[in-house]
Amino acid sequence: MSALDTSIRVEVKTEYIEQQSSPEDEKYLFSYTITIINLGNKAAKLETRHWIITDANGNISEVQGAGVVGETPTIAPNTAYQYTSGTVLDTPLGIMHGTYGMVSESGERFQATIRPFRLTTPGLLH
Repeated sequence: MSALDTSIRVEVKTEYIEQQSSPEDEKYLFSYTITIINLGNKAAKLETRHWIITDANGNISEVQGAGVVGETPTIAPNTAYQYTSGTVLDTPLGIMHGTYGMVSESGERFQATIRPFRLTTPGLLH
């Protein structure tokens, strides 16, 4: 792991979207707000994302692609980029984690880790 790998911090806040969910149809919608903070001394561009989403039944889905929410932001040193997205699960509990493919302003490629976080409906025992 290089110093670049640790120069990006990812923070997550999640929310269950009850009004757009349908538990009787096993569809639970969650939003997540991601804040990507550049703690390094070089700008870094987010080029790709790779999500691994696991529901409470152990079903795993992966999402890979360019950028996030249609953007490939460049994050200057000591600044942050924030976006909100969502996912639908078949269960009221799940876990997401993954990586962002980043490139520094000097052309070095590295991965920023998105630590596992929980998606859960209110009142569900964890």
